[in-house]
Amino acid sequence: MNDNFPIFLVDVFAQQRYAGNPLAVVICTQPLADARMQNIAAEMNFSETTFVSAQATAGGEYSTRIFTPVREIAFTGHPILGTGWVVRHHLLSTAAKRVCLALGFGPVSVEFDTDASGTELCWFDAPSMTLGATIDPRRMAPALGLEVRDIDTQTPIQVIGAGTAAILVPLRDGDALRRCRLDLQAFAALAGDGYPPLVYPFCRETRAAANDIAARFFFEAREVREDPATGNGAAFLGAYLRQHSGARSTRLRIEQGHELQRPSVIHLQIEKDAVRVGGAVVPTLAGELLHAVSDG
Repeated sequence: MNDNFPIFLVDVFAQQRYAGNPLAVVICTQPLADARMQNIAAEMNFSETTFVSAQATAGGEYSTRIFTPVREIAFTGHPILGTGWVVRHHLLSTAAKRVCLALGFGPVSVEFDTDASGTELCWFDAPSMTLGATIDPRRMAPALGLEVRDIDTQTPIQVIGAGTAAILVPLRDGDALRRCRLDLQAFAALAGDGYPPLVYPFCRETRAAANDIAARFFFEAREVREDPATGNGAAFLGAYLRQHSGARSTRLRIEQGHELQRPSVIHLQIEKDAVRVGGAVVPTLAGELLHAVSDG
């Protein structure tokens, strides 16, 4: 019996191939053990790899699990969009305007439309988000290799979560954003207080005039890593801006990934009762994952 599983690599939040955030999507034609999925995610070594069932449930949902190279996580944005794109283009017989993924925290719909240029965009509605503790800039700045003056104190440094949580750090300008780095040793005191080693610094100064916000995202996975595009970070930012900047109905473009030579554009729509995150998906590879069940 052929136990190879289809696998697709896609670039999410990309405007061209080899930009945005790469994602591996494995189509599970039969069940995979948790340990096997974790090993595959470690082998892929992307920020996330997803595993989606080949068949929908009776309710039309595609069961999906998300793994980093070291652990399973509940919510992150680019895997939702990339997996939804793969389901639409490779599992459905007709191109639906909407697919539904069943994630660990509940179902999430991915919807599809086109922008003015004719580019297909994928969108998801962010789950309910919690605005958590705030952090003194004097504690946060050293953990990012910055001075306190680099932090914009008009709004707070704050933890925001939805299954996964991150620290949002407003910075004064693009220079501070380019210089920041997550220093786990300097972050240790914050980690000891229970703060997550996932940090989303952002500022209003952008490289491209068409964009509104520039951001980066650092996280710990065996070592410090950086995401070239972060959908859940954008969702957290939407909740943050709605709370602290009075944004109630607006659309923003977030640029990210330039420091990694993978420029990305994340679309953010903030409404009174919802936050939506969108972006383009560009396919890069289709193949088979060999001996996904029987290998040792």
